Amino acid sequence: METRRIGIAMNGVTGRMGANQHLIRSVLAIIKQGGVRVSPSLTLMPDPVLTGRNADKLKALAEAHGADAIGKPLDFTTDVDGAIADERCEVFFDASGTLQRIGFLEKAIAKGRHVYCEKPTATSTEAALGVAKKAEEAGVKNGVVQDKLWLPGIRKLRSLLDQGALGKVLSVRGDFGYWVFSGEYPDQPPQRPSWNYRAEDGGGIMIDMFCHWQYVLDGLFGDTAGGVSKLVSWANVDLPERVDESGKTYKATADDSAYAIFLLGDGTPAQFNSSWCTRVRRDDLLTLQVDGEKGSAIAGLRECWYQPLGATPKPVWNPDIPQPINFYEGWQKLPNQTEYDNAFKIQWELFLRHVALDDPFPWSLREGAKGVQLAELGMKSWRDQAWVEVPSL
Repeated sequence: METRRIGIAMNGVTGRMGANQHLIRSVLAIIKQGGVRVSPSLTLMPDPVLTGRNADKLKALAEAHGADAIGKPLDFTTDVDGAIADERCEVFFDASGTLQRIGFLEKAIAKGRHVYCEKPTATSTEAALGVAKKAEEAGVKNGVVQDKLWLPGIRKLRSLLDQGALGKVLSVRGDFGYWVFSGEYPDQPPQRPSWNYRAEDGGGIMIDMFCHWQYVLDGLFGDTAGGVSKLVSWANVDLPERVDESGKTYKATADDSAYAIFLLGDGTPAQFNSSWCTRVRRDDLLTLQVDGEKGSAIAGLRECWYQPLGATPKPVWNPDIPQPINFYEGWQKLPNQTEYDNAFKIQWELFLRHVALDDPFPWSLREGAKGVQLAELGMKSWRDQAWVEVPSL
């Protein structure tokens, strides 16, 4: 049995998402399971080197999680350029701030490294498409994280669509978000980094979440209804002030709620509400409802509920009596018919196979640029208060 080691410079993984989802639950989990076994004679084994600006944070992360995976602390360095230049690292991964991402990716591409990164890849379509073209011209493997495609709830919804259980899709509605504390009160500290609420630092819910909605809609309906053809949107800075990590009050300049109607290629409307200033009274932090002629489905992060035409209740409008129908009772919760691994980990394994075996990996930097485009056009629609066409990239 041959074990092929794939060195990965993992940049920006001291943050919550980078540490939890990409390092601990993906790369280290793959190491602990014995790598990615691609044949009886070959296993792919990731070999991470942590990179970033803060040596103390890197050291703490390396020592806290290395022993369980490799029997010693993970390697780390604050010399990002040096890690990119190191022949050991054939892959460069970036989960740092959005404004810094292009610079890191371009350095890695120039050194011939395969690149994989978080979304958004940039804050402008021009920049996102530019780095995608550089990767293509350099002939390096490249990819962008599109994790929600592998969430159990979304996969169950996709199965219903593939089986034709909903019939012709009439509409799509997505509700996402929760209340992110401003930090005004000491016992309610913010649960997201402050840069997310400063436009000058690359923050904003539209640039953050519209990238997700682009690939979710394309992944679920692109083959049948087509991708997003036009949109209209509105956003707002709901909380004008927040408190940062050092306890200082700052002016919030980035949108923390955004509302959009996306029209798919065949005219199907998809309405999405995204907000960091909403309190949850629904099944999950993200719910995606698809209504069709033959049935409806609602997917959360892990669960999916289905109501066929034959089980649809027949309500009658009468506000003078208590509602006699419990509308939740008419929905069937779909069972787990397979084992669902971590969504980020699944895509990491696919990317490693892409690097080592040239397996298909359609979630490229060019695909990531489509998400940036949707966000940029959403901001244009908000600014112009008008419908905007979405041209093909």
